[in-house]
Amino acid sequence: MTSSSGTPSPSGTMAFPTLRTPSGDLPAAAPAWNPQRPSAMPHHRYRPAHERVALPLTDRTWPSRRLERAPLWVPVDLRDGNQALAEPMDTGRKRRLFDLLVTMGFKEIEVGYPSASRTDFDFVRHLAASDAVPDDVTVSVFTPARKDLIDRTVDSVEGLPRTLIHLYTATAPVWRDVVLGRSRAEVRTLIRDAATHLMRRVEERPGGHVRFEFSPEVFNLTEPDFVLEICDGLTELWEASPDRPVIHNLPATVEIATPNVYADQIEYMHRHLARRDSVILSVHPHNDRGTGVACAELAVLAGAQRVEGCLFGNGERTGNVDLVTLALNLYAQGVDPMIDFSDIDAVRDVVEHCNRLPVHPRHPYGGELVHTAFSGTHQDAIAKGMARHAKQAAESGLSAGEAPWEVPYLPIDPGDIGRTYEEVIRINSQSGKGGIAHLLRTHHGLDLPQAMRPDFSRTVQHVTDSTGRELSHKELWDLFRATYIAPAQDGPLTLESWTTSETGPGEHEFTCELRADGRTRSCRGTGNGPLSALTDALRPAGVTVDVLGYAEHSTTTGPGSPAVAYAECRVDGVTRWGSGWDTSVLAASVHAVMAAVNRTGAQTR
Repeated sequence: MTSSSGTPSPSGTMAFPTLRTPSGDLPAAAPAWNPQRPSAMPHHRYRPAHERVALPLTDRTWPSRRLERAPLWVPVDLRDGNQALAEPMDTGRKRRLFDLLVTMGFKEIEVGYPSASRTDFDFVRHLAASDAVPDDVTVSVFTPARKDLIDRTVDSVEGLPRTLIHLYTATAPVWRDVVLGRSRAEVRTLIRDAATHLMRRVEERPGGHVRFEFSPEVFNLTEPDFVLEICDGLTELWEASPDRPVIHNLPATVEIATPNVYADQIEYMHRHLARRDSVILSVHPHNDRGTGVACAELAVLAGAQRVEGCLFGNGERTGNVDLVTLALNLYAQGVDPMIDFSDIDAVRDVVEHCNRLPVHPRHPYGGELVHTAFSGTHQDAIAKGMARHAKQAAESGLSAGEAPWEVPYLPIDPGDIGRTYEEVIRINSQSGKGGIAHLLRTHHGLDLPQAMRPDFSRTVQHVTDSTGRELSHKELWDLFRATYIAPAQDGPLTLESWTTSETGPGEHEFTCELRADGRTRSCRGTGNGPLSALTDALRPAGVTVDVLGYAEHSTTTGPGSPAVAYAECRVDGVTRWGSGWDTSVLAASVHAVMAAVNRTGAQTR
């Protein structure tokens, strides 16, 4: 067995003493193909969503709808996201992130919780005293339903031209009982008193366009009739109208159900809210179950018009819903996200600097590796897809950046969000011939013959298996050159000098000084082409060569472009590929044959 520290058991495997392998009888309904057995974990302690909150909607319509336009995106990085940081942002970091959000095109930005800290209050005042806020951007601030905190919040926004004051109170039964210690009626009165005080304080300070938002915190665990009662009361109290609507923000504060349940809850509210044309229905999904993005997307199908979240999903516990993923999911469906993500790396850099948290390399769209394929089958499909895309773009008279995008494994063109194609295919021990060929073609102008690709792939595989690391495109080129080009000059047989001429129609002569075993001999041969004449010239030296395959091409365009040639040769039953690189196609072809001959280990006699 093993010690409590997790040392290997006598069988050599690592045991985990705190884990208990599921055992017991198979569930009666389990199919024969599913041998999973009951675990010892106390799952009975938790209740499903339908036992915790009423779910009244039965005739849902959201599943048949489509996402056809972007909702109003509201980043809460500077408030909700900031509250989740071990090191909250100072004014400098907050300002840098605020400026990024403005540049990207966000028109409503939650900037702080002014009554929570001096830093947050000072940042709101900084915005009011500077020219940081454009005329069409609304600044949102967050406040609990307490009169003294509301006063502090209202004081913070003085001088800002367009302001949204966001009032919240927890409304779910567990929060009412455990946190607030109040009944439904008492919570309703608390909210109405706070909302009335907020309205009067704003009316006392004329100047500036102020609107109101309310969040029944933990909406998704609150009785639907109670949420409707509170929200409809505030819509009336705040005198909402189509030209001055109130925002009712319905948070999935702690995810407790599958996303379809949240969508049902949102559709129910969408249908039953009073004065619906004077209400902006907003959602604020968290990600406790890992389904925050799905909750937001289904909520928009269900009638939500506004989504609060954070760039890359920062937030308490598992985070707020990720606005980057949501917006670019729309983009991948041909819908304008109304936000600029054309330089995703710059966005990520600012967010990482301000949050002091890294973005995961596999994070959707923005991660360092999300457009990168290491798998050979994926690389082959991507390489073929990009080649076809370039061809179709040229045939249609469009640039590659304008043509419709359909490339396997790449839902969007990495170039659209500022990523380079260099990172799309990278080579390690899992890679295949298609990806290797793609990188050599893209970066070095080599178009390896199909029959040659498996040969070089085996060479690359040997190196990556031995080193356990990735190879760059430059290292691939160096390996190709050492394997296929260098042997023409470094092998046992080298041409010290050579000439070829056409002696008649279809007749060529090749003469050379061949050096082998430390001595040089003169050789001459004839044939129907330069390469057949070369092989004939090698025959008297005891080297019998059959050229089995040959290809050549220019590596770039224009005069003086280097040419590359590839030759597959058999010598005494051994077959090898060789390559040549020269500004002369003829010289490249001669070097390719000599490289292949030397790679077979040929010896003169």
